[in-house]
Amino acid sequence: MTQTSSAPPAVRLAGVTRHFGSGERRVRAVDAVDLRVERGEVVALLGPNGAGKTTTIDMLLGLSEPDAGTVAVLGDGPRRAVAAGRLAAVLQSGGLLADLTVRETVSVVAGLHGVQRRVPEVLERADLVGIGRRRVGKCSGGEQQRVKFALALLPDPDVLILDEPTAGMDVTARRRFWQAMRADADAGRTIVFATHYLEEAEQFARRTVVMNRGRVVADARTESLRASLGGRTVSASLPPSAELAGGLVRELEADDRVAELVVDAGRITVRTAASDELAARLLSIGAHDLEIAAPTLESAFTSLTEEPA
Repeated sequence: MTQTSSAPPAVRLAGVTRHFGSGERRVRAVDAVDLRVERGEVVALLGPNGAGKTTTIDMLLGLSEPDAGTVAVLGDGPRRAVAAGRLAAVLQSGGLLADLTVRETVSVVAGLHGVQRRVPEVLERADLVGIGRRRVGKCSGGEQQRVKFALALLPDPDVLILDEPTAGMDVTARRRFWQAMRADADAGRTIVFATHYLEEAEQFARRTVVMNRGRVVADARTESLRASLGGRTVSASLPPSAELAGGLVRELEADDRVAELVVDAGRITVRTAASDELAARLLSIGAHDLEIAAPTLESAFTSLTEEPA
């Protein structure tokens, strides 16, 4: 999976638009989206319900066609990439045969790809060895997601698309799943995943793309997006002296570096680009129970996608 300067990107969407319905009920689910993912990147795709994430993933996999624009995976059409085993997915939807065992399910699909030798490896990677004889219909939702993960690994794809991959998994299974994904990413596999678990994006995605109302509203390195709100949040219990507390509040109200200021029940909370300076000032006037928090991806996500009041 060595990247060269002349190689096409892993994923390329150019001016992609997709509509549903007609007439007054016509909805633009994806609106002129441009997206480029290089080989070996790990990209989180975030957005509220109805943002266009699943529709975008469907087009990336060749499950639906855009009304306008182009979609390419590794320089080829998505369906050709899937047929060649270079593109695979773990989706929320899509049925498994309930009467087959876990091992039988993986073996059958391995036979279709001509990769029976990979069955033991993918069962191990997906943490399914212990339930190999269990019928799929008796598996929990999280266990069925792991079966889908094993099926996606069978062709050893260059690009892996994940749509809410850990839905239904318990904490331990989620941790093991992302350990496997991190190993894949370190080996050079390209991973694009949609998730509602913002902590997953924060911990595992080197880059985050946020969609809202069918458009890309942010695309940046995850740590840069998290810091985009500007500064850290400082909170503390104000000193009993009303004069000292009032003077500090007036200073902060006139400070251009303060992005947000809340005083409630004797406690002040400030988002500022000068957090260290403010912390020192608070302590100097007798404030206590001081806390400093870095911006979270959740706060950035909320600011990008929430509707105005």
